[in-house]
Amino acid sequence: MKKLLLIRHAEAESFAEQGDFYRPLSAKGIADATRLAQKLEADGLIPDEIMSSRALRTTTTANIIASQLRLPSAKLSQAIYEASERTLLNTINHFNDSIAFAALVGHNPGIAYLLLNLTGKVRDVLPCTAIAVVFEDAHSWQEVSHETGVITYYTAP
Repeated sequence: MKKLLLIRHAEAESFAEQGDFYRPLSAKGIADATRLAQKLEADGLIPDEIMSSRALRTTTTANIIASQLRLPSAKLSQAIYEASERTLLNTINHFNDSIAFAALVGHNPGIAYLLLNLTGKVRDVLPCTAIAVVFEDAHSWQEVSHETGVITYYTAP
């Protein structure tokens, strides 16, 4: 069985001179990511590994969570930045099967569409720092596909 923790990055500043990719988390975003990590720890939702977009706001969110949960730094993937649900699903399908519980930190609309794709449950957008845990009745990440999952946990600030 596989579990997937989908996380939308925490709130970011609305502007960065270098462009969207380099937007840092706002003070509220840092606080929200810290609270989220504490909630994950309290609820026993500790993934084996975290994969994140390389954008500054997602890597910061992922690393705040990793630090709180005493996990290694997130693995980074350029493909997750502004990715479609198809690209995100392809990323998941290539996770190492030794991982039972993986976390993916990404962006809207891709992360929200991925949740819809995996579960058939509509969530137009995921607010910043929203998370959903999807249970997959699969032995391999390659088996994860359209509407094979069930949302077992959801929270948003």
